[in-house]
Amino acid sequence: MKKISENIEIKEKAIIVGVNFNESKFDFDKELEELTSLCHTANLEVVASTTQNIKEINPATLLGSGKVEEIATLVSALSADVVVVDTELSGSQMSNISSACSVKVIDRSMLILDIFASRAKSSEGRLQVKLAQLKYSLPRLSSVSGSIGRFGGGVGMRGPGETKLELDKRTIKNDILKLERELIKVKNQRMLQKSERAKNMVKQVALVGYTNAGKSTLMNTITKAGIYADDLLFATLDTTSRMLYLGPNKKIMLTDTVGFIDRLPHAFIQAFNATLEETCGADLLIHVVDLSDKNYLDKIAVVQDVLHEIGADKIPQIVVYNKFDKMGRLFEVPENAILVSAKNNVNIDMLKDRICEILFPE
Repeated sequence: MKKISENIEIKEKAIIVGVNFNESKFDFDKELEELTSLCHTANLEVVASTTQNIKEINPATLLGSGKVEEIATLVSALSADVVVVDTELSGSQMSNISSACSVKVIDRSMLILDIFASRAKSSEGRLQVKLAQLKYSLPRLSSVSGSIGRFGGGVGMRGPGETKLELDKRTIKNDILKLERELIKVKNQRMLQKSERAKNMVKQVALVGYTNAGKSTLMNTITKAGIYADDLLFATLDTTSRMLYLGPNKKIMLTDTVGFIDRLPHAFIQAFNATLEETCGADLLIHVVDLSDKNYLDKIAVVQDVLHEIGADKIPQIVVYNKFDKMGRLFEVPENAILVSAKNNVNIDMLKDRICEILFPE
């Protein structure tokens, strides 16, 4: 954001660009809606959007020359501060578009990383964000530092991005190795804690789902954990675990995990490996779905794909359809799924009973 005085800040103005490489039917509205939500979470004001179907990639800018000129015109007319492209760009593509438009250019991955940097509160979360940012910036170092750097800070430059991009590649590689070693220690600590809980007959249950599905609200309702929850993507980034007693000899450790999102780069998943261990090591997954989201079926598929990628797709699941009270129509519950309203504490006892049925069969 831009400061207009010592205590007042105004939002950066963003122009978002949707890109489609697939010649088949493509839902630009859905993609731009999510990108707009990401911008909102990063405290950007979206002032315009434009789209392009790409049949032949322009290596220099990815986008066609005419589209780049159109974006430059929009930037000038609307006094925009940043262009956000809804696909991953190389460092040179970012730099070339930036030069043509005379404004900072970031891609979807950088936007997500910026949100991660602003949301991570725990030391582990900050370590993971630093690692993801460094792995992302390393192959783009010269181009990114040369283009974005001249436009100052703001979105896309928060967290370690502000200082690390100016360092040479050798230093960044050393930092990556150091962070990976620190996160291995975190992973080993988790393994020890898991071993202790196993000795005490405590079952592990992880809340998973697309970002902003209501996992943290459900966690608060079930355990009174007091986790920050808001109607924002990645409102909570750090994992939180709470012991929950469901009856005599029925103890579980319930963990709220970071939300998933479509097209999350593999490097990000690698960086968050220590956190994802909480999911992979669970005895049961509670997959929280926002039923009020018109794209909920697509988001269910994204979550299942990520679970497969991290090796957690064989763990038993309870699919929880949250926010059903927002639906203005009757809804047929899929087999083995549960309708809940985490915010209004509806059917939470039904969920607890289902957990017990699976983890503590009579």
